[in-house]
Amino acid sequence: MSTPREHTKPIMVGVADGPLPHAVVRFAAHEAALRHAELRIVHALPLLAPADDRVRSPESTARGAAVVEGVEELVRLQYPDVTVTCALPIGHPAGMLVDLSAQAALIVLGHRGSGGFPRLPLGSVSWQVATHAHCPVVVIRPGRTAHQPHGRVVIGVDVDDVCDEALDLGYAAADRRRAHVDLVYAEDARFPPPAPVGVVPPVFGLLPPGPVEPLPETGAGHDAASHVLHREVSRLGSRYPRVDADAHMVPGRPADVLVEWARDATLLVVGSRGLTGLRRLLLGSVSAEVLHTAECPVAVVPAPARD
Repeated sequence: MSTPREHTKPIMVGVADGPLPHAVVRFAAHEAALRHAELRIVHALPLLAPADDRVRSPESTARGAAVVEGVEELVRLQYPDVTVTCALPIGHPAGMLVDLSAQAALIVLGHRGSGGFPRLPLGSVSWQVATHAHCPVVVIRPGRTAHQPHGRVVIGVDVDDVCDEALDLGYAAADRRRAHVDLVYAEDARFPPPAPVGVVPPVFGLLPPGPVEPLPETGAGHDAASHVLHREVSRLGSRYPRVDADAHMVPGRPADVLVEWARDATLLVVGSRGLTGLRRLLLGSVSAEVLHTAECPVAVVPAPARD
């Protein structure tokens, strides 16, 4: 049985002045190679004339061209079969990438601007793009390797609002990498949400390091959640027959549980809420926390927009 058809849209990677973001670029190039997709290198130039986005500074244009040429050289040396294109749009980096995300299959950025765009006063570009992008966004933590040829893909599941798009991205990523999938659902009444949705609490990592024990298999809520998880494993197993997957119900705060389970993972996948307008100004608290604290690459997958 063949796997689902690959996207034809390009993989985009955002880069800025400064040290070459090797891990970020390699992850993006490896993903492009796996998908047989184009890799588009994007570097935003500053907007000099608010009334005219065609005005370019020769100095910033030259610096931007040097940045993308360095990235392009790295990709061509290590991934010679990947088609590479470059873009130097003018404007705010986050805004440019959000606009371009409608044309992309995936955007890859550095964590908090490290190796990607610089941190902004009200949050990093990676944060803003992950919140507003029309396509999935992968954020790479500094020091991570470009990819792991074998490993696990961890997908966070909200059994009350299953994000099919996140499940599909996680399974497809595992299928390309011959990786195992862990579907993880965290639930425990002893761990109430620490803050309103979209607000990142000041203290992360409330669970101690190491494995966490499964929930006792009692209660109608547990049975219903278990049914949803195993239903998804069965449904996606028929679409991705080469992917081995397990479902896990784990006690604890969802962000802490997912970060712990994904400590040595190839990729952690979470969904963002499919909201529009003012209600989408902030990520859900789980997505926001794992972006801050996860050690592995994190994919934030938007659900279809709803009011």
